[in-house]
Amino acid sequence: MPRVRTALTNALTPLRRRAARARRVLHDRAAPVRDFCAPAARRVRPALTGRTARVLLVVAVGLTAGYAGLLLGGRTVTAVGPTDVQLSLRPSLHGGTTLDLPPLGSLQLDTHWGPVSLEAHLTDVRPEQAQSLIENDTEIDRLTDRITEQIRGGVVTVLVRAALVSLTAGFLAGLVVFRSLRRAVLGMASAALGLVVVCLLTWATFNPHSIAEPRYTGLLANAPQIVGDARSIVERFSEYRAQLARLVGNVSELYATTSTLPTYEPDPSTIRVLHVSDIHLNPAAWNVIKSVSTQFKVDLIIDTGDLMDHGSSAEDRFAEGISDLDVPYVYIRGNHDSKGTQKAVAAQKNAVVLDDDTREVAGLRIYGAGDPRFTPDKSTRDDFTGADQIREEGLRLAAGLRESGTVPDIVAVHDPAEGEAFSGLTPLVLAGHAHARSTRLLPTGTRLFVQGSTGGAGLRGLEHEEPTPIDLSVLYFSRATHRLQGWDDLRLGGLGLTSAHIERKLEPDPDRTIDPTPPATSPPPSPTSPFPSEFPSDWPSRSPTPLTTGSPTRTPDAD
Repeated sequence: MPRVRTALTNALTPLRRRAARARRVLHDRAAPVRDFCAPAARRVRPALTGRTARVLLVVAVGLTAGYAGLLLGGRTVTAVGPTDVQLSLRPSLHGGTTLDLPPLGSLQLDTHWGPVSLEAHLTDVRPEQAQSLIENDTEIDRLTDRITEQIRGGVVTVLVRAALVSLTAGFLAGLVVFRSLRRAVLGMASAALGLVVVCLLTWATFNPHSIAEPRYTGLLANAPQIVGDARSIVERFSEYRAQLARLVGNVSELYATTSTLPTYEPDPSTIRVLHVSDIHLNPAAWNVIKSVSTQFKVDLIIDTGDLMDHGSSAEDRFAEGISDLDVPYVYIRGNHDSKGTQKAVAAQKNAVVLDDDTREVAGLRIYGAGDPRFTPDKSTRDDFTGADQIREEGLRLAAGLRESGTVPDIVAVHDPAEGEAFSGLTPLVLAGHAHARSTRLLPTGTRLFVQGSTGGAGLRGLEHEEPTPIDLSVLYFSRATHRLQGWDDLRLGGLGLTSAHIERKLEPDPDRTIDPTPPATSPPPSPTSPFPSEFPSDWPSRSPTPLTTGSPTRTPDAD
């Protein structure tokens, strides 16, 4: 083996020497080229690096200033029928278009993708024009064509203003930052390039069918049919234009109504209570309650019963919707709610269940008592019949409350007949059960406030010719006196309806004296009371006397 290695080494040595000589020759011949190029390379490399960085910096400043100018200049107020609408461009990661209709909520459309979204916000309504629009059908027809041109003109104005301000901002940013006219022009050119990119991106991703898949928030989330069936809108756009015009008229009517509300502005210390009742297992009610509690910034919610329909264990999961609300939820049992229902509610983190006891919640002392009946259907209705028995039960509970010396700010019960027994013990009694809103002052000065059905009476809402509306009210209390100052009644159309109604009422004498003298015997219902002395076997299939209390009349529907 050593001999073999020696032989190979001796054979390769001449080859190695020739390769080394070749490398030296090539190195010597390339020397003049290297000497010629080296100074130029040393000059070009730093110059190229510095110039590129400066250009990129100018472009970045121009794009940033142009985007800021786009958002700053992209806004205008345009007349749309009897309303004023503010159109504005907003920063966005996903683009799209938002139609904001306070206090109803908003409608969002995925019209395009990009860094800018379009927002239309209703800012004002001219009551005289709105009234003329509502009363005259020919005005509605004319409005159909007019608002199309007005909206188109408003959008063009927004885009032109946004482009001019964007270009100006890019130019001024380059001039101020770099103190160079040439770089200011380059900054403006960068802003122009950014505008072109945004326009091309919007055009390439524009989706004309996005109106078929809108997203609703606020009160609109519970009545998307207010703008008609989405699929038919795409297929019959001319009809949709007419529906849109009528929608403007409806919203105008709402604003015309609110413009004449009594002048009561709740101050920051006001305690706001949302009163709901008779949800009857309607999941849409949770959306309404959450939306109203957020928009009106309520401090607590009081539910006067009939959360469920049959009080079964299968329904208990429905109570989990309470935990999604961000405020205390005070609950008393209704005649459709079982003791199991009450336990399911009590398991929610923000729930306060009252059953013949008193709790202070959000600064108000509240007494509540569950309904003594459990009559989830007509087959069990006779287990505990008649308003007289309910009233006697109320008198028994009221006597115990009177002996305890407790004077609650609010008494919450399910049946108004039971609530009348607490007359003189509290300034305010809240109840439900009738599926029709009403309120009246009892002889002692106690106000009996009966809420309608916040769930539209559930499936029972379909038993009548017209669906039962969704009712709820926001009550305003003085934090100093704990007395009711006024309230806003909200009403949404039931299944198949598209109406929205808000009405404000003021307490005429919030600090009135309450006569604590208890009734000597069980009083008969007053002639004006909407609650029958007992429930006939065919009630509510027949039509009792309708209520007349400030809002559209409804037929009571005791359950």
